Amino acid sequence: MIGNLARAAVTYGAAAAATRAVGAGLRRRRRPGWERTNHAGRTVDLYAGPAVAAGTLLGGALGAATRRERGAVLLATLAGAACGAYDDARGDHRRGLRAHLGALREGEVTSGTVKLLGIGAAGLAAGTLLKDRPLDGLLAGVVIAGSAHLVNLVDVRPGRAALTAIALGTPGVARGLPFAAAPQAAAAAVLADDLGERTMLGDTGAHALGAALGTAVAAANGRTGLLLHAAALVAAAANGDAVSRRARSPM
Repeated sequence: MIGNLARAAVTYGAAAAATRAVGAGLRRRRRPGWERTNHAGRTVDLYAGPAVAAGTLLGGALGAATRRERGAVLLATLAGAACGAYDDARGDHRRGLRAHLGALREGEVTSGTVKLLGIGAAGLAAGTLLKDRPLDGLLAGVVIAGSAHLVNLVDVRPGRAALTAIALGTPGVARGLPFAAAPQAAAAAVLADDLGERTMLGDTGAHALGAALGTAVAAANGRTGLLLHAAALVAAAANGDAVSRRARSPM
C-alpha cells in the first residue's frame, strides 16, 4: 500500500507539473480560435483542455502498474482528447445524446456522433485490454466511454468538471491504482483558472479526464461492480439534459 501511495504521489506531481507547463506554453501563443464565450458572456480560453489531456497522459504512463493498464489509460485518454478536440473545433449547438442520435437518424453525422463512435470504440478497446473475459471487457468499455460522457455532461459551469474529476479519482487511488491520481492532479492544476473564468476545459479536457477516470473505475472493479457502474452511466447518458441542469444550478 505504501508503494502505491508513493507512486500515486509521483504521478500526481508529474501530471500537475505537465498540465501547468503545457497550459503556460499554449497561452504564450494565444490564438483567437482557442477562445470562447462562457455562460456569463466572458471570453475565456480553451487551453485547459489540451493541458489536462497532456498531464493526464504523462501521469497515466507513469502511474500504471502494468502494460495493460498503461495501454488502456493512454488509449482512452488520447481518444477522449482527440474526439473532444474535434467537437471543440467543429461542434454545433446541440447537446445531449438524444439530439445527436436524432440527427444521425436523419442522415446527419454531427460532431457528437463522431465523439460517440470514437470514444465508444476506444473505450471497448481499452476495456478489452483490461479484462480477459469478453463480457467484462464490454462492460469496462461502457464504463470508460460513459465516464467520459458524464464528465462532459457536468461541464456547464466553471469548475464543475474539474471538481468532479478530483472527487472521482479518490476511490481509485484508495483502491491501489496510482494512475487514478493523474486526472485528479491535472484537474486540480487548472481549477483556480477554471473557477476564475479565465479558462475552460472544453470537450477536449472533459472527455480526456472522464476517459482516464473511467479506466481507473474499470480496472478496480469486477463484473458486479462494472455492471452497476455501467447501468448508472447509461442512465446518466439517457437523462443527459437533467444531469446538465443539475450541474448548471448554483452551488
